[in-house]
Amino acid sequence: MKQRTFFATLAVFLLACSILTQVDPAALPATDAPILPTDTPTSTPITPTFTFTPTPPLLGFKTWTPTPTITPIFPTFTPMDLPTLALNTPTPPVQMNGFISINLSQSEFYKRPACQPSSVKFTAQALEAKTAFVTLSVRFKSRQTGTTSKWTTLTMDKLGGGTFAYELISDVMIGVDIFENAWVQYQLVALDSGSDEIGRTGIFSERLTLLECEATPTPEPTQTPLVP
Repeated sequence: MKQRTFFATLAVFLLACSILTQVDPAALPATDAPILPTDTPTSTPITPTFTFTPTPPLLGFKTWTPTPTITPIFPTFTPMDLPTLALNTPTPPVQMNGFISINLSQSEFYKRPACQPSSVKFTAQALEAKTAFVTLSVRFKSRQTGTTSKWTTLTMDKLGGGTFAYELISDVMIGVDIFENAWVQYQLVALDSGSDEIGRTGIFSERLTLLECEATPTPEPTQTPLVP
């Protein structure tokens, strides 16, 4: 086996030697000579060519003109002082302890019988069944100064069923000759059979007025004696 391997290796070596002897060394290129390029490249800049196309004019096109802005002018109003209106202020309620209702026939009356009405009628409904008496107190109050007179106390008439009434005339009031066109203030008090107070109202103010009577009295006719 070793002999076969030896002879095979020897045969390959001899074949290679024979091939080398057949090649001409002159045909082989020289390895020491430098290889030079045949042409030297030149760098020439390339300038692009631009082609311009003219823009045709637009027919019928109008140039936009800005429209001026108009600022409206508003008139200036000067505030005016408005007249003050007097409002109807409701009359505050008055205390009614011991009474259901109190009514007057009118809100004004006159001093003398020559002017009517010359009296005002008070009607009161007592709350307590044991009410035996009701007193009516009245006084004057000046419209100009607010000065008041002394109270005049009167006993009302008992009508039955807890109802009491009184017809007031100016002659019974204290200070009637001093006050002119004045308010008449009034107050009612309820009493039991022992004259003990069981009810009292507040003072009613500026609801009733006593007016002056400006009527001229009618002169009495005179009799002319007959001459025969």
